[in-house]
Amino acid sequence: MAINAETPGAARGGIGIASDPKPQPPRIEGSIPQLLTPEFMARLDALGIVSKKILAGKLRGERRSRKKGESLEFADFRNYSQGDDLRRIDWNLYARFERLFIKLFLAEEDLSVYVILDGSASMNFGSINKFDYARKVGAALSYIGIANLDRVSMGVYAGGQEHILSNIRGKKQVMRLFKFLSDIRPSGGTDLQEACKRFILRNRRPGICLVLSDFLDPAGYEGPLKALVANRMDTFAVHVLAPEEVEPDLTGDFMLVDSETGERIDVTASKRLVENYKKTVRGFCSSLQQFCAARGVAYLFASTDLPFEALVLNYLRSVGLVR
Repeated sequence: MAINAETPGAARGGIGIASDPKPQPPRIEGSIPQLLTPEFMARLDALGIVSKKILAGKLRGERRSRKKGESLEFADFRNYSQGDDLRRIDWNLYARFERLFIKLFLAEEDLSVYVILDGSASMNFGSINKFDYARKVGAALSYIGIANLDRVSMGVYAGGQEHILSNIRGKKQVMRLFKFLSDIRPSGGTDLQEACKRFILRNRRPGICLVLSDFLDPAGYEGPLKALVANRMDTFAVHVLAPEEVEPDLTGDFMLVDSETGERIDVTASKRLVENYKKTVRGFCSSLQQFCAARGVAYLFASTDLPFEALVLNYLRSVGLVR
């Protein structure tokens, strides 16, 4: 049977419509795609990740904070105290006031950037594969982070397994990032609650967190997003769906197949049924958007027919994630 569409309105586990005459859409199997082209990475080099908050880091990065530290950007003066570095004394002020003052500079701090990628079976769908699309977006944001010497950590949850890449920084880590993402195959059920729980236990430090998912979880998306916000994550939800899921062009008899449980249901796709389905999908997306807005989570709907390069360069700017 060929899977041609999914129905997030009928069940949040990722349901497919199967039909013999239709060709099977591309799926992620043995090949390793080129995630980012050199030309696109050159454009990403001009971008930086932005946080709504000042998040303190342990290592020197390329981001200014309100803390006083070491950099070339002047911040303020304070009175000299015994033990201070004599090289910081402003001798011009001493000549004017006959008092010793120390120069203070803005600290350069790194930012923690987290990416949670849904690798469940429902993501392995679409004429433009949802998982392939989502991991390219995750790769692009991660590249921006490591190129700016931020600390990047990624968690992919597929087939009931947790795939982790922790605390990479600097462009020397790019190939390690790409290999990590290319080796993962989407499979199994969706469990965002468990995925976010494990991720939070491993990453206690506040930072920017990008969640890439279709959010088709039988247990719902509310708990996982609440947990990220409660743990001081500056959270961005990218809702990835295929055009076939949003606007299916279907008529006649079909078999609905849950891509994660294998459950099958025979249906007749009448015009009325398809319109009700589309209405349900719109309601699902609207509910997720409203839930995010009420909790300070930036929401971005991403149909895979939008080039992922445009999503990163234009739309992620529009929600304030990159600049």
